[in-house]
Amino acid sequence: MVVSIIEKVYSFLWGDWIKIPLPGGGSLGISLLIILLIPTGIYFTIRTKFLQIRLFPDMVRALVAKKEHKDSLSTFQTLIVSTATRVGMGNLVGVVAAVSAGGAGAVFWMWITALIGSATAFIEATLAQLHKEKDPLYGGYRGGPAYYIHHFFEEKSGKKKKHVLVAVLFAISGLICWCGISQVISNSVASSFENAFHIPPLYTTIVLVAVAAVIVLRKNATVKVLDMIVPIMAVCYFFITLFIIIVNFRSIPGVFGRIFEEAFGIRQVVSGGFGAVLMNGVKRGLFSNEAGSGSAPCAAAAAECDNPVRAGLTQALGVFIDTIIICSCTAMIMLIAPEKIIAGKAGMDLLQSAMQYHLGRFGVIFIALTLFLFSFSTFLGILFYARSNVAYLFGDKWIWQTLYKIVALIMLFIGGIATYTFVWDLGDVGIGLMTIFNIGMLYLMGGQALKPLSEYGKEKKTERDSNQNPAAGIIFFEEEK
Repeated sequence: MVVSIIEKVYSFLWGDWIKIPLPGGGSLGISLLIILLIPTGIYFTIRTKFLQIRLFPDMVRALVAKKEHKDSLSTFQTLIVSTATRVGMGNLVGVVAAVSAGGAGAVFWMWITALIGSATAFIEATLAQLHKEKDPLYGGYRGGPAYYIHHFFEEKSGKKKKHVLVAVLFAISGLICWCGISQVISNSVASSFENAFHIPPLYTTIVLVAVAAVIVLRKNATVKVLDMIVPIMAVCYFFITLFIIIVNFRSIPGVFGRIFEEAFGIRQVVSGGFGAVLMNGVKRGLFSNEAGSGSAPCAAAAAECDNPVRAGLTQALGVFIDTIIICSCTAMIMLIAPEKIIAGKAGMDLLQSAMQYHLGRFGVIFIALTLFLFSFSTFLGILFYARSNVAYLFGDKWIWQTLYKIVALIMLFIGGIATYTFVWDLGDVGIGLMTIFNIGMLYLMGGQALKPLSEYGKEKKTERDSNQNPAAGIIFFEEEK
């Protein structure tokens, strides 16, 4: 019954709303989420004057902003938290799923989704920073879409409200999504450890749940652990991929050629498969970088910074790190391997087969351990996100925070033995519902984020003009005699 409901909601969100006939007898199916996300990304890319390109250096500089209070988080720490969920399941399992179902061309559409999505990420993160609140339980700040949606409707009605329906629906959708992701985590880790070490999934799942419980049931251990493991795992994965690319540098032009050829359907249009390429690339791109879904703003709100624009720029950078760099690493590992090595394979078996080709037995073990760390950090990150939503729904009591953590741990355990397709569907349903509620509010409230961006631009221009003409603005007074 539950599975049937989830499948129907999944079909509503990700099923074809519009079908465009293509040569060769196929068709391009456009889902509701694509209709929402792509135009939104383009709209805010234009409204921010191509912020993701124009202000890229500022995104990097925003990371050095310092905090004053020990309980709050710096912009860099909030990037670590959001990167923990982005540079995690989506980068390994998500890219594998996209390439398995849509071929090499799906990677290109993941890149495009990230490029235009970074503008959306800026808007939602800046809004979260503008509407953040003090967190009486964990210290520092909290917020996210549930809070800026609530404030919007309060201001419109002119009355204080305990809850707002749209905000409640978003918060519930987020908790559903993160429970779904919990299942994907243990499912994928158990599968990879079975392939690498022949360990039964049940044993792997028990260890994963036990280690996670030790950390998440402590008050503020989550961010401290993420600060340690996220930079290390991301850098190691990047350099291993770089090594593989250097060793196989003669294959790189062919890989890029294949990505672009399949992205525009030169081969797929004829076979009627272009729709699968586009849809899987965009869908897995969203699942990976989360732009527009409203997840990352829950981290952005926790940042202590002197200008909300810096929090927005930091999260926009996170989309680049996630998809343009880390997702591309996974794609290269798979696509550099000969097609006969990975033919007919899917899921983690595909990625591990590619790594075995590149690095032998070490490659299989490396991917299993990397997936464990990526997945573990993802789980910690989503529970950080859940804090603000649980507080919005149930109030500031430890019992509710602890109960959700226990539910998430139970879902983590169930996922180790659940059906692969079902757990993906649950995560996609949650993130799809979040996106619907969040995107509508971004159009209504986007101007609030664009205003400080405009002021930020004026300040930069004034500073630049002052540096170019040091004499400007200096007033000389003639001494009266």
